[in-house]
Amino acid sequence: MELTHLDENGAARMVDVGGKDVTARMARAQAEIVMQPETLRLIRGGEIKKGDVFSCARIAGIMAAKRAFELIPMCHPIPIDGVSVDFEVVGETRVRVYAELRCTWKTGIEMEALTAASVAALTIYDMCKAVDRGMQIEAVRLNEKKGGKSGHFINKCDKNG
Repeated sequence: MELTHLDENGAARMVDVGGKDVTARMARAQAEIVMQPETLRLIRGGEIKKGDVFSCARIAGIMAAKRAFELIPMCHPIPIDGVSVDFEVVGETRVRVYAELRCTWKTGIEMEALTAASVAALTIYDMCKAVDRGMQIEAVRLNEKKGGKSGHFINKCDKNG
């Protein structure tokens, strides 16, 4: 397997996407945050003092997707067509964050989807850390991507949709 972000001397480089075709692309990613049952009860009841946790985390995820290229050195700035960030409460202690992004461009949108899911989970942590510093962010992964030269990918490890 060739590492495209290294030149023939092993030095880091940003891949030249100038000659690639513009295609419709989509990526879905997720992250999970595990917390105490009481923390999740407070979130669901709107009792976290910093405000509406899921609304704030959704906005943070969307904003992060648009800034992924500023955080990840070899990530291209791309025109994002759409972003959605959603949450699923799993049991009494877990929230699953889903991010889906779409673009029509020369390079993929996977890093933006992963960034959106990660930052949304980090925002949940930030908003709830006063009541639960032991929260854990887990299972950050790409679930699916479509478009581009490599085609359609579905994560075989993805048991959660």
